[in-house]
Amino acid sequence: MVPGWRELLTGRSRAGRRLRLPAVLLVLAFVAAVAAEATEPETPERGAASRAAARASAAPPAIARRLGLTRGHLRRGSDPSALPGNVLIADRSNSRLLIVSPRGQIVWRFPRRGDLRRGQSFRVPDDAFFADGGRRIVATQEDDFVISVIDVATHRIVYRYGHPGVHGATADHLFNPDDAMLGRGGALMSADIKNCRLIAIRPPAHRVLRQLGATGACFHDPPRAFDSPNGVFPTAYGNSLVTEIGGDWVDLLAPNGSLLAATHPPGFSYPSDTNEVRPGILLSVDYTRPGAIEEFDWQGRLRWRFAPTGRDALDKPSLALPLPNGDVIANDDHNDRVIVVDPRTGRIVWQYGHTGRRGRKPGFLNTPDGVDLAPPHSLLSRFPAPALPR
Repeated sequence: MVPGWRELLTGRSRAGRRLRLPAVLLVLAFVAAVAAEATEPETPERGAASRAAARASAAPPAIARRLGLTRGHLRRGSDPSALPGNVLIADRSNSRLLIVSPRGQIVWRFPRRGDLRRGQSFRVPDDAFFADGGRRIVATQEDDFVISVIDVATHRIVYRYGHPGVHGATADHLFNPDDAMLGRGGALMSADIKNCRLIAIRPPAHRVLRQLGATGACFHDPPRAFDSPNGVFPTAYGNSLVTEIGGDWVDLLAPNGSLLAATHPPGFSYPSDTNEVRPGILLSVDYTRPGAIEEFDWQGRLRWRFAPTGRDALDKPSLALPLPNGDVIANDDHNDRVIVVDPRTGRIVWQYGHTGRRGRKPGFLNTPDGVDLAPPHSLLSRFPAPALPR
């Protein structure tokens, strides 16, 4: 209860007489929201703050503002039904991870005060993916040269490979790791961009157990050499997709490591994090300004492209993933937003973050650099990651 609540409801004050009807509407909305909440599945850190956000999203906007309640923060016209569940966001320049609901409410964040042990840091996460059925999150901190595995329930870093702020190629060292994820058998796979290699590590070991590409051999000759690989993604049939920044290559590797196919995304100058929509159809982004999202096939033929102009122009998007309904979710890094695009209409149908306005408050992001969907729609739920090809 806030001071004056009883007077506002009973109309014993001038303000109460003005606000009696809106206050009654607020109470009705409050009750409806609480009832709806009782039927929703539990989400990580669904505590008092997220319950207040849920209630506020149902309240009349003017009353929610008067009472200081937090609303879900979405672009006007966003359709929460465009998403099948919560979204994990690597909010790079805010040095945090967020899980956001389709209504724009923050339901989990890392790190909170007290989450990091003495001497630990968590800086500039550029990609993050769910693992172990959603119980863990693997985050690459590319420019801090480490990979961190975070337990969702305890908010603790339970494994880390690399030394923060120190790059290298020897045991327990990395040089701009990207898109790490836990594969079958607990193998941690990652592209190690400036070492020009793909690596597999098996926690709790702190050494590379398997590697494709010769360290420091930065040219296109997979699987013997890769020209600055910035992603290794699972596909159907146990294959792996590798994106090479140098030369703009996308490679398909068989489970035994042999090269099955290679192509160039049509019209791209900086392909990033290519993944598979379905066998034979690929999805990638052009990390440029203005940027683009496109689907294409192994013959390099364009199937769909999203490259708007004006206020919706993309600014260095780095990852796009397909949604079950055919839409595409993407982080538009330098526009400080995460968006969902409907390829049928070519329109943005959902957005979290204010275009070109960085910030840390609810509803704001600062250079979001990675996304994933909560299980059962996460990347590794669609395509279980194989162990790194031998």
